[in-house]
Parts: sequence; C-alpha cells; structure tokens
Amino acid sequence: METIQGFLMAFFTKSNGILWGWGMIWILLGTGIFYTVRLGFPQVKFFTYMFKVTLGGRRKGAGGGITSFQALCTGLAAQVGTGNLAGVATALVSGGPGAIFWMWMTALVGMATIMAEAILAQVFRVDNGDGTFRGGPAYYIEKGLGQRWMGILFSICIITSMAFIFNAVQCNSIAAGFYGGFGVDQRVVAAVVIALTGLVIFGGLRRIASVAEVVVPLMAGIYILAALYVVLTHISQLPEVFKLIISSAFGVKQVAGGVLGHTVATAFRYGVARGLFSNEAGMGSTPNANATAEVAHPARQGFVAMMGVFVDTIVVCTATAAIVLLSGELGSGKTGIELTQLATKAALGNFGPILIAGAMFFFAWTSILANYYYGESNIGYIFPKAGKTGMTVYRVAVLGMLYFGAVSNVPLVWEMADFFNGIMALINLVAILLLSGVTSKVFADYVRLHAMGQADPVVDPKFLESFRKK
Repeated sequence: METIQGFLMAFFTKSNGILWGWGMIWILLGTGIFYTVRLGFPQVKFFTYMFKVTLGGRRKGAGGGITSFQALCTGLAAQVGTGNLAGVATALVSGGPGAIFWMWMTALVGMATIMAEAILAQVFRVDNGDGTFRGGPAYYIEKGLGQRWMGILFSICIITSMAFIFNAVQCNSIAAGFYGGFGVDQRVVAAVVIALTGLVIFGGLRRIASVAEVVVPLMAGIYILAALYVVLTHISQLPEVFKLIISSAFGVKQVAGGVLGHTVATAFRYGVARGLFSNEAGMGSTPNANATAEVAHPARQGFVAMMGVFVDTIVVCTATAAIVLLSGELGSGKTGIELTQLATKAALGNFGPILIAGAMFFFAWTSILANYYYGESNIGYIFPKAGKTGMTVYRVAVLGMLYFGAVSNVPLVWEMADFFNGIMALINLVAILLLSGVTSKVFADYVRLHAMGQADPVVDPKFLESFRKK
C-alpha cells in the first residue's frame, strides 16, 4: 500500500509541477489580458456600474429563481476560503510585500476573464424545469463548441476535484483547526460539519443559495471590519506599508522584521499565483454558480461576477495582508495560517484567534456547500436523468468524503485535487478563448441596449439561440 501511495504521490507531484508551472500562469494571465482588450477594459470603464448592478441584484425575477446576488454569494462561497487566510500569508513570506501588488494586478485582469465565463454560462445554460437554471463550462463546451466529450471530461474533473477531494481537504482544515485550537476530537467536528452540510444540500440549490446569501456576506463583513480596525489603529503606518508594497514589487528590498529581500521575479510569481488561485478566474468553477442567476441579459451577471473577483482578492486578501503587515509579525519565522493567527493576536489581542477560528470554519464550510453544488450541476450534465435517487447517492458520497477528510492525512489528496483542477482549468481556458466571439457580441449587445436608455437591458432570445450548436 505504501508503495502504491508513494508512486501516486510522485506521479501527481511531477504532473502538477508541469501543469501548474509558468505555462499555466501565463495562459491564465494572457486570457485575462486578451479579454480586457477585446471587451474594452470593462473592469475599468464599468467599475462603478459594477457596484450598482450588484447592489440591485437582490430582487427576485418573475420566475422566482436564484437572484443575481445569491449566485454571486454561491460563487464567493467557493472563492473565499482558507486560502484567503493562509495563502496570502504564505505569499508574503515567500514573495515579500511586493506579492500583494501583483496579486492586485492579477485580480484586475481576472475580472475580464470571469466576465467572459459568466456571459457564456448564461448564454448556454439549461432550464431545470422548476424555475431554476444550471450551466457552466461543460454546457458551453457542448452547446457552443459541439464537443460533448470535452464537456464530460471537464465534468469528471470538477466533480472529482471540488465536490469530493477539495471538500475533504476543507473538512480536514476545519477539524485540524478545532483540534489544534480547542482540543476537539476530529470525529466530533466531522459529525457537526456533516450534519450542517446535510441540512443544506438536501434542500437543493435554492437552500444553498439562501444560506450563502446570509453567511458569506456576514463572515466576510466581520473579517473586513476587523482588518479595518487594525488599519485605523495603525493609520500612521499605512503610507509606509503601501510604499513597501509598491517598492518591493519592482526591486529587491529589505522588509520589516529582518526578512530577507525578495526579487521582482519571486514577488511576481507568488503574487500572481495567489491571486489566480484565490479568485478562480479562468478556472471554470464560478460559471457553475453564475449560470443559476435569473437575469434579463447574460452580460448583467458578468458585472456581478467581476464583483466576486474584486471582493475575494482586492478586499478579503488585502484584509489579511493588512493585518499581517501592520502587526509587525512578518519576520516571526511563521508562515501560512500560523502567521495569520499570530498576526491577528498581536493586532487584536485574545479576540484574534477567535476571529481566525470562526473565519476558518465559515469560509471552509461555505466552500464545501458551493463545491458540492458545482458537482451536482455537472452530475446533471453527465446524467440528465439521474433523478432523486441518483442525487441522493451523490449527496451521501459527498458527506462520506467529509468524514474521510476530517480523519485523514491529506498530502496525496491535495496533489490529486491540484491535478484534476489543472486539467479542468486548461479545458475551460481553451473553451472561453474559442468562444470569445460569442462573448464579445453578447457584451456589445448589452452596452448598445444600455446606451439606448434601457436601465436593465433585456436580451432577445433569438439572438442567444443563434450561438447554439444544433
């Protein structure tokens, strides 16, 4: 058994080194830059409009389906995870303060990529027959490119990596956090997480969206307010911190606490990687959530999707960076979640560890809910007639993986998840680049209708139908 595990570990580690090397980073970045130019810099030109559309996305449509805001929160449930707490700290240690600048730049171009993904998800989605919709890369690959085999391969990858493997890892993070912080047995934590998750996922998409709509803004809001408190109580240091971030992004600098200087290349590498993997732009996950929104025009959900990247990376990741940099603990020798915990304790006293424990639980748990739904949507793609029995089997399997993750050692599981996630991302990036003509036409239609005076542009169904492969 150990020999097999060793072989698998070596295989997936080597494969991930190729999949997630500089090539993937440049493809993801290049796609963002391509769409930024092709769509006319939407993240800049429509920045304030993005807020207006998002805030207006709470109202229910005539069909009583999932609101635009609920779809955003479902996507954010997966985007905002433990990586926002641990990943940013790791980027700061490995790439220096300059990594934060490149993280911001990555988010900026990623907003254009996720606009394209959301538009395509809306154009090629299907009706569930109960007032809700489902869609995502598998659907626009088949209906836009006519390649069902490719859609099935994507679906297998996202079900394997997100619904099963990543969810096991998320539950492991929750269990390890409560065991390390409070001495609670992992099996007890697993039972609680399974019970809470079961109550939500057996209620279907509407219940998942309703829970995400409440929990995600609440937890993110509390965390951001805590970071804002740290900023305000260290306001005199803020100009120096910004100066440090900018200067470190473009040259070798000695940073606070005696941490060794970092080159531009290391700052760029870790900042870009953290930004890309945090906001998931181009990865093919969030389109599954954005397809569910009941909107009058596909491009409207594109603006809301851009807000998801902004909140995840520019707001939440920056909040973590601010806490770490202003706490003075960057040179402590700690990294990952340990550094974030140490920084919050230094900045917020005894409330700090409580905040991180709460954030870890809710960020990880809502990620479990969203990842589960991504799997459900793709199970429905592969097996359109799965029915209630099929979905019940799938739900039980997901809950079983949560228990496995809570009580297991997960290095191999992580490597497997990254492998399937890499294949998934490559398939999605090929698809959205090949379908760029559809994206640009639909986006231009929205801009044209809005310029004509339509406050909430309504798309012509025949216009959308013209893009579908017969």
